[in-house]
Amino acid sequence: MSDAAEPRTPNRRVLVIGASRGLGEAIVEEYALRGARVVATVRSDAPSPLRAFAATTDAVEIERVDVAVPDSIAALRRRLDGRVFDLLFVVAGISLAPQDQAGADIGTRDFERMMNTNVLGVMRAVESLQYLVAPDGTIAVMSSGQGSVSGNTRGGFEVYRATKSALNQMFRSYAARHAADRRALLLMAPGWVRTGLGGPGAMLEIGESIPPLIDTVDAQYGTPGLQYLDRHGAPVPW
Repeated sequence: MSDAAEPRTPNRRVLVIGASRGLGEAIVEEYALRGARVVATVRSDAPSPLRAFAATTDAVEIERVDVAVPDSIAALRRRLDGRVFDLLFVVAGISLAPQDQAGADIGTRDFERMMNTNVLGVMRAVESLQYLVAPDGTIAVMSSGQGSVSGNTRGGFEVYRATKSALNQMFRSYAARHAADRRALLLMAPGWVRTGLGGPGAMLEIGESIPPLIDTVDAQYGTPGLQYLDRHGAPVPW
């Protein structure tokens, strides 16, 4: 990719939190393909698909952060101080419970880890890193259709659903506190994707999810306010 190529995205400067593999890494690749400059985060120095991809392009910088550790988030913000991004996309998330496990049966420590990472850690990243986002930029968070309370008619993934519903509520509160903000605020539902988190029984390949999801994120550029959208841009019921 030539540095002189005209980017095919309004989000030319992108910060992706939680990008070592899976959906986060695919988002990094898609934005690099579209000509953006991307800062992407990992939790450790271990080999990862992101590191392998970053070795092939000068469009990607790698930083370290663990969203479950507040000091780690604060340190990342200090390292990026003075940078401005068009898009902050927080993708970090984990699942430690089997699909068919009743929510009450999960171990307390695993429940706390999921809530700490998927909800509190994500929102701490948003609160800390929002100041790096351009006034007319976008803050996006990877939610899920499983976070829809009204859409839950089949059960399954009970704790994971609960974390995404809680994340949706906290991000909605964030939007209410920033009602005058000109930024686009997006909760994105990528569909059930075959990744390490989604599992082999998921319906979609990454290539069926991420390109249209990025199309949708880009289409909201310059549209202030909160939206909860699927990968094709259709509203997801709360």
